[in-house]
Amino acid sequence: MVEALRPTRGGFLRPFRAARFIREFLLGNGPEGSRVIDPELGATQSDINYEYKEALARATAREHAEKIISSLVLSGADVTEEEAEATYQQELRRVSRKFTHMRYHSFLVYFGVLKRLAWVKRTGETEPSSMQDSYPSAPDRVYYRLTPEGIEAGDEEWSNPLFTLYPEIRANHMKKPA
Repeated sequence: MVEALRPTRGGFLRPFRAARFIREFLLGNGPEGSRVIDPELGATQSDINYEYKEALARATAREHAEKIISSLVLSGADVTEEEAEATYQQELRRVSRKFTHMRYHSFLVYFGVLKRLAWVKRTGETEPSSMQDSYPSAPDRVYYRLTPEGIEAGDEEWSNPLFTLYPEIRANHMKKPA
């Protein structure tokens, strides 16, 4: 019997979770090919969101390219490293950044959960932000970094920060045993 591989509730899983990415990014580890930052300086929310979406795009393109290359190899074709890289680059150009689903507002709401958990905090560093010519001045971009609580929080807590913040809702969202 063939069973569809999809979750019973919610959407399909991403190659990696947003919280895991944010944690590793703010630790300065440059996860999933993102840029490496100074953990003491931190990063702005918009920069973290940008790096997250680009990392998702790279992972999605890599997965699509692997499927294409795998089918070529199974059909008997020889695929060189250059052809594999060209396939990956082509797939990377094709991935819509909207395909990665988390819009900026959703990211800000998600980041707000991390702030309420006191896992991230302002560093005090800001930089000017600008908008298009006909708009009023934009607020400064604020840098955030991990707090000691955020660094010490375990993988279980980081796996779903919303459940960590509101443990009473976890039971309503977990799959019931059959």
